[in-house]
Amino acid sequence: MTPAELSQALRAALVAAVDDGTFALDAALVPAEVHVERPRQREHGDWATNVAMQLAKRAGTNPRAFAEELARRLAEHPGVAKVDVAGPGFLNITLDAAAAGELARAIVEQGHAYGRTEALAGQRINLEFVSANPTGPLHIGGVRWAAVGDSLARVLQASGADVTREYYFNDHGAQIDRFARSLVARARGEEAPEDGYGGQYITEIAEAVVAEALAAGEPDPRTLPDAEAVEAFRARGVERMFGEIKAKLHDFRVDFDVYFHEDSLHESRAVERAIERLRELGHIFETDGATWLRTTEFGDDKDRVIVKSDGEAAYIAGDLAYYLDKRERGFDRAIIMLGADHHGYIGRMMAMCAAFGDTPGVNLEILIGQMVNLLKDGEPVRMSKRAGTIISLDDLVDAVGIDAARYALARSAANSQLDIDLDLLASATNENPVHYVQYAHARTVGVGRNAADSGVDRTAGFDPSLLDHEADAVLLGLLAQLPRVVTQAAELREPHRVARYLEEVAGAYQKWYELRRVTPMGDEEVTDVHRTRLWLNDATRQVLANGLELLGVSAPERK
Repeated sequence: MTPAELSQALRAALVAAVDDGTFALDAALVPAEVHVERPRQREHGDWATNVAMQLAKRAGTNPRAFAEELARRLAEHPGVAKVDVAGPGFLNITLDAAAAGELARAIVEQGHAYGRTEALAGQRINLEFVSANPTGPLHIGGVRWAAVGDSLARVLQASGADVTREYYFNDHGAQIDRFARSLVARARGEEAPEDGYGGQYITEIAEAVVAEALAAGEPDPRTLPDAEAVEAFRARGVERMFGEIKAKLHDFRVDFDVYFHEDSLHESRAVERAIERLRELGHIFETDGATWLRTTEFGDDKDRVIVKSDGEAAYIAGDLAYYLDKRERGFDRAIIMLGADHHGYIGRMMAMCAAFGDTPGVNLEILIGQMVNLLKDGEPVRMSKRAGTIISLDDLVDAVGIDAARYALARSAANSQLDIDLDLLASATNENPVHYVQYAHARTVGVGRNAADSGVDRTAGFDPSLLDHEADAVLLGLLAQLPRVVTQAAELREPHRVARYLEEVAGAYQKWYELRRVTPMGDEEVTDVHRTRLWLNDATRQVLANGLELLGVSAPERK
């Protein structure tokens, strides 16, 4: 019996008690899904629910009496061994071994689909993450957002949402000017401007721009007048830098559906249209020759200039146009993932959302990520050989590989500072969490190979009542939780929950493996005991594989 099936059995018992008048409760108040969860203490049963405490008052009775009646009815359901009422009205439910064991077959039969739900069906979500300026290699903070953002997109999709991954390409503004001037200086053998960019990559791109121009039969861009040289290096340099970022992200298993160019907002007059919309809504005013958005009406600490007195659009003007563009493209929710240095943007962005008539926190969500520190030999890694003052994506992947990098970046809450021990991640020990989970998956595959060699064919027999050991029950209970974990990770925007769950499953499987043999010993005959255990082994393999896929991490068959 799956948690979903148990939930429906509870609901059926509630509906029956309402229909026959036992519970004086409006039928509309019976939830479509009764929440069940694993008790903290195993002796309290397989599943627990507090639904009696939620509904008793509305039914005009006390929670314990409500729970006792519900327990009596549920105990009659096939597969339920017993139902105990605890405390003020908790129901602790124990399934018989056969009902609990049926989950193993259900998981194997569902395969890749197991764990996926329709909890967020109908939601169109625009998820914007990374969005690093194309002025240098992707730094470690952006790499964290790449791993977390892509994993979040995967769990949102697994929960039924329609998700568009979007990269905001900042190709309009002072940073791009500084980048272009840095390329010109390096190409001419000069020092970079004081506010420019350093690092070996600047030299590499500058040399490539010169080579491309000469190969195309164009004038040497180094010899052009300054303004023309800057423009020549800007065009080719930005394209090359952004191409490199896209290629590195693709290799990191992160691809985007939309690459949105900031410049297009200004070229298409989207900024002017957004300002006009807000003017029509009565939130724009003029003073001191500038155009302002009255954000203090919506909780911001001060009103914001959107067009400066010199006629130049302020940075927030682009934000207005970009947000409106997302909503006009039909997205119900816009989720933006920003670095720790953007915390001060939240107030003005939420005020902007409200000014358009939307609901902050619903139509617009902002997730803030914290810094990442890399440690090697117990000491902080402070500088990249190629990128200069930053640690780049290449530095991390070269040190530990893509799987370990993605897993390590995604397994902790993004709003907490993260220290990554490169020595630990490169090790093949149980202390290395990605190795621990991948090794468990590889072991399930190995057990399957050995079972096949020994003539154990799970399709030849399955008796779930034989999964009657404590280790069976613990493992089954964890496997049952994947759909709930995925939904919770999606709703809370916390994909790290999937990683921590997989580590629990891996731990339970290792204990089960030590206690419950799948292959016969010596001349022992193959029986349904072996076949049934193989179903549970293969169900574990499927759960581990499905969970790792949600994190963009491979599920190796050998380790």
